[in-house]
Amino acid sequence: MQTSPEDLKKILGPNEKVALYLPQKIYHPRINVDSVVLTNERIILRHTHALGLKKDYTDFNYQDIANVTLEKGIARSTIKSTLRLGGEPLNLGDLPNSDAEKAYGIIRENTSRFQEARRPPAPAAVTTTTTTTT
Repeated sequence: MQTSPEDLKKILGPNEKVALYLPQKIYHPRINVDSVVLTNERIILRHTHALGLKKDYTDFNYQDIANVTLEKGIARSTIKSTLRLGGEPLNLGDLPNSDAEKAYGIIRENTSRFQEARRPPAPAAVTTTTTTTT
C-alpha cells in the first residue's frame, strides 16, 4: 500500500487511522478527485487545483452511508455508496478490481460498525415472578 501524503495526515483525528490510500484520479460529478483515503472513521476525497498548490477535501462519515455496492467489471470496478440524507450517491469509479475489492470491504466493515453503534440497545429482559399463597 502506498503511503498517504503528509497533508492528509494533518487532517486526521487523534484515533483515526488510514486503512487504504488510493492515488487514483476519479471524476466525480461535481469535483475532480485526485485521490481517495479510507480511514477507520470516514472516506476522504482529496482534490488538488492550482497546479497542485491548493488542496481541498470532502469527507463522508460512515454513519452517513446507507448502502454500498460494488459493480465489478473485467479489469475495473465502481463502488457506489447511497447516502442517508439523500443527495447524489458517492461513486468511486474506474478503480482497478483489486483496489475496489479492498475499498469495498473496508467501507462495508466500517458502515456495519457505525450502524451497530447507532442502534438503540435491546430492551433488557424482564423477569416476572408470580407467587401464590394458599
